[in-house]
Amino acid sequence: MKNLTEIKGSWKETKGKLKQKFAKLTDSDLLFVEGKEDETLGRLQVKLGKTKEEIQKLISQL
Repeated sequence: MKNLTEIKGSWKETKGKLKQKFAKLTDSDLLFVEGKEDETLGRLQVKLGKTKEEIQKLISQL
């Protein structure tokens, strides 16, 4: 599983893959702000109807 540092380093690529997989995600849903990682995960949880762990697993598999 990727840690947050690895995710941050490749966020643009990850964001593109998430948008391809889940067309309903918007740029504002995927806004990744330093220090507010939990907020980003929370937005994804609400939008996709998944748990925090499921979101983290999904991102790490991209």
